[in-house]
Amino acid sequence: MICVLLLTLFAVVSADRLPRSCGTCDPSKCAPLPAEGCSSGTLLDACGCCELCASGAGEPCGGRGASAKRCASGLECVKSDRDKKSKSGVCVCKSNYPVCGTDGVNYNNGCELKAASVKAVKDKKPEIKIRNKGKCAQAPVIVTAPGEVWNMTGSQVFLSCEATGIPTPVLTWRKVSNSKDKTLPLPGDKDNLAVQTRGGPEKHEVTGWVLGRMMNCKRTWPPTEMLKHYACSAITAHALRLNHKQQLTHGHFIL
Repeated sequence: MICVLLLTLFAVVSADRLPRSCGTCDPSKCAPLPAEGCSSGTLLDACGCCELCASGAGEPCGGRGASAKRCASGLECVKSDRDKKSKSGVCVCKSNYPVCGTDGVNYNNGCELKAASVKAVKDKKPEIKIRNKGKCAQAPVIVTAPGEVWNMTGSQVFLSCEATGIPTPVLTWRKVSNSKDKTLPLPGDKDNLAVQTRGGPEKHEVTGWVLGRMMNCKRTWPPTEMLKHYACSAITAHALRLNHKQQLTHGHFIL
């Protein structure tokens, strides 16, 4: 007896959730879907009877009865602040963070990725899934390389380098010997050298400097004998790129 009462109560509650305009479900009377398919997928109407095209991001939603437009999965129907009494709204993505797809493409949110996945499957291509939150990994690139600098005895000299990558790369400096087959990490044990690094100025970007003061300078000529080579290195967990530039000084920079 108790089971019958509970079953009856559940049936009444479920029926109350359906719009009053819903009648007996007859799938044969449902309107056909577009021949070109639905860009945001399909779902059942408010009456739970007919299959309809789901509304995508930025498309209208809401309404009354079985004709009410419903948002695709991952979207929600948001009404305008100016007209709260309106039954209609616009579909907005629930997530607002960028994601990286298994196709190696960056998407502003999961909804854009899902729409692209629906299109890919329609074109008989692999389904696109979320590889990770945030942007896709990107090999480091040195966007501002160190240049050539002239220096005088007793004064300071500095070289700067900017690199970008995802995840944010790590910058290091090395001195390249004249033989080109040996490098020395900076600053090493030299008390006249300093290396500094900070994040920015843009997101996923890092800036570094190598600062030095000329010591025990002996002027020589020609200037080609005074060339000192330095390498700015940017590395992430995915790739490594080197960018070599020269520092031109008025004498020997004793390192």
